[in-house]
Amino acid sequence: MEASGLDSEGREFKNAEEMWRAEIGDGADPHKKTDWYRKGVGYWEGVEASVDGVLGGYGHVNDVDVKGSEAFLKTLFSERFVDAGRIQHLVALDCGSGIGRVTKNLLIRYFNEVDLVEPASHFLEAARETLASGKLMFSDMHKAANFYCVPLQDFTPETGRYDVIWIQWCIGQLADDDFISFFKRAKAGLKPGGFFFLKENIARSGFVLDKEDRSITRSDLYFKELFGQCGLHLYKSKDQKGFPGELFPVKMYALTTDMPKRVLGARSKMQANRPAVIK
Repeated sequence: MEASGLDSEGREFKNAEEMWRAEIGDGADPHKKTDWYRKGVGYWEGVEASVDGVLGGYGHVNDVDVKGSEAFLKTLFSERFVDAGRIQHLVALDCGSGIGRVTKNLLIRYFNEVDLVEPASHFLEAARETLASGKLMFSDMHKAANFYCVPLQDFTPETGRYDVIWIQWCIGQLADDDFISFFKRAKAGLKPGGFFFLKENIARSGFVLDKEDRSITRSDLYFKELFGQCGLHLYKSKDQKGFPGELFPVKMYALTTDMPKRVLGARSKMQANRPAVIK
């Protein structure tokens, strides 16, 4: 990624390569990258296991977030899973699941099984307590199935298990090489016709590095360059609406391993980028 960026302390970088070299080194010292991830997880281990905690003090955006995701998911379901809920047994993977907020409020209603993967153990235990304890009375046909306490850079999904792999507000914790490695591994976890649902903060240009939680907010262009390196195709994207103006814009991407079929007469639409921090 050649565009310039900056970190939360105001340091400017000519490009992402310079920033990653400063943060995790050039590979000669693997301990530097290990330390990057340790500090990132350490930040979240100090955060309260609540909706307000996992949303960085912006718990009030939960409903708007879920409604925006659901509207986009419904569109994707109608196009990708014509018989969804009738003859298919649908399975999702909730990556960086935190306390199970997205699974509880959305995924469990659309998928027969949801697996959760999360590196912060107290978040995952909170999710397990809520989703697997009987506190929420889901039917036997809709349940949280497995809980994996593993960071994404070390996680490999079960081959051919998932219709949707959901990744929201967590991929910024991964360095570019681990981002690419994760998606390349995770592709094998999708069923035929399955897709990735990625929802993330978007920088106006280049990138913004948060030194406190060791995460990077990438621009739309930055993401698209990485998607190409992962061998993924952009099926559809949509901007999240209704968030407070001081936050970064948020975008949703549906990504497939197969080339999307072009619709005759369809035109591409330029999406405007706007400024600002949700974690």
